[in-house]
Amino acid sequence: MTETELSTQATARMVTTLIRLREALETAQLPLLIPDVESARRARSEMLDQLEDYVLPRLIQIDAPLLTVVGGSTGAGKSTLVNSLIGQRVTEPGVLRPTTRSPVLVYNPADADWFSNPRILPDLRRTDDASVDPGALQLVGSTAIPPGLAVLDAPDIDSVEEQNRTLAAQLLGAADLWLFVTSAARYADQIPWEYLRQAADRSAAVAIVLDRTAPEAIEEVSTHLARMLSARGLRDSPLFIVPEGNVDEAGLLPSSTVREIRAWLSSLAVDSNARQGVVRQTLEGAIRTLPTRCFAVADACHDQLGIQARLRRDAETAYEGALNEIDHASADGSLLRGEVLERWQEFVGSGEFMAGLESKVSRIRDRVSNAVKGQPQQASLLSAAVESGLQSLIVEHVEAAAERTDAAWRSIGAGRALLESTPEDLARASRSFRFEAGQSVREWQAAVLDLVRDEGGDKRTSAKFLAYGVNGLAVTLEVVVLASTGQITGNAGGLSTGTAVLGQKILEAVFGVNAARRLSIRARADLNHRLLLLLEGEQRRYRDLLDSLGLAAHVEEELRAAARQIDDIRFAGHGS
Repeated sequence: MTETELSTQATARMVTTLIRLREALETAQLPLLIPDVESARRARSEMLDQLEDYVLPRLIQIDAPLLTVVGGSTGAGKSTLVNSLIGQRVTEPGVLRPTTRSPVLVYNPADADWFSNPRILPDLRRTDDASVDPGALQLVGSTAIPPGLAVLDAPDIDSVEEQNRTLAAQLLGAADLWLFVTSAARYADQIPWEYLRQAADRSAAVAIVLDRTAPEAIEEVSTHLARMLSARGLRDSPLFIVPEGNVDEAGLLPSSTVREIRAWLSSLAVDSNARQGVVRQTLEGAIRTLPTRCFAVADACHDQLGIQARLRRDAETAYEGALNEIDHASADGSLLRGEVLERWQEFVGSGEFMAGLESKVSRIRDRVSNAVKGQPQQASLLSAAVESGLQSLIVEHVEAAAERTDAAWRSIGAGRALLESTPEDLARASRSFRFEAGQSVREWQAAVLDLVRDEGGDKRTSAKFLAYGVNGLAVTLEVVVLASTGQITGNAGGLSTGTAVLGQKILEAVFGVNAARRLSIRARADLNHRLLLLLEGEQRRYRDLLDSLGLAAHVEEELRAAARQIDDIRFAGHGS
């Protein structure tokens, strides 16, 4: 296999890997406000822009014209320089700051096909007219530009308008060559040097233009600037001097002042080897930095998933605790107080009977049918009291679970920001929950009624069954279920324990011991299932909010795999 074939294969593998990287970056959402997330978001956005605007299109079409982006500080004279290099007014210098307008791309008409389609900067709309829309790219064909070269006038990198700064960074990221314009007054500013540092880090091809410099200051300023470039890894970057001078009526500098820059750019356009050298230097530098930046975004994805998992556990813990508390409180007899106990006493007989129940427990089996009145109205009142008490119990514990979840989430910045991003008050149970809790209790009571009716079967005509009635037996089963733990352990207190014992004896008298026990187990299991569904519905509010973040567990490994693959392809290419 020839070296050319090997290179073609490596390029194809690299393109495939970079496409996968782009897809992973698009999926790599970083919505949670965690430490250092802003830098990771910037790195992700910059990599996406660079892949789409420059690396992929340039790698696929390595022979495309050399794109030179003219960037720099406010007032450095970029537009005037571009017009003077072209020899005609193709871009309007800004008189007032900040200047907001479309970036201008000047190219030879023979290269129009390279730029009229969205090969580079695909998110910028193409236009032939000057515009104040920073989302548009003004195309200008000029024979003053040699074929194989294009010059793009970018917004100020230190503009007070954020959209100008963002666009300037995007355009510089799409450049084969940076033509960085500064002035004697601005060459030491921090912001331009931050961009130049990034260019040095990724080995981008850079040329510096020291513009608007008084003749008497040229030597001093240029010497200092050259030392700064050398100290910052840009020793080999060409440095051009444009003396301060008057412009003509068309706003152009004297041709002699930009002759050296024009000649250098033209030499790159006509010398394919030199042009390819600039392109490969910048392209390879951009690709070389991708893995390190990729791992940083992967780490951020890992941290996002970790915080999401913590928030999810906080909600799960709060609602699991609430479920356990409701389960315990709805089975230990604590509900058999107040109105429920009063209605039960009315249902089974006098309060005196209940007060003396513990001393008479050995005689209950013989007297139970006489003690229980079983009147339909009293059964209905008792059922309503059970419903109200159980509903209030559920609502109380779910409100507490919401408060605990809210407090846990607000203890970290990501959770606090997430709560503040939703209009719903997640510190409280949902507005419809009280109704839903009541509906769930009523449905359970209806299911208990069906259990009793089904279990009754051929017993419906018996004297005992008729004496108590389906409703009376159903509400008795509810009472037994709500005191099942207290009955076994005796923890609920004398009256509640006695209530459960009496209710159990009633059920045993009608259905038998085994059937009564089976009914209690089934009714309890049904209640627990309904409670589980009810609380899962409330907890879903937090789960849905976390799921809406769009975090995908597979993205982290996809980013790491792409980074490793890029390095493998690069090292294999160097080895061959």
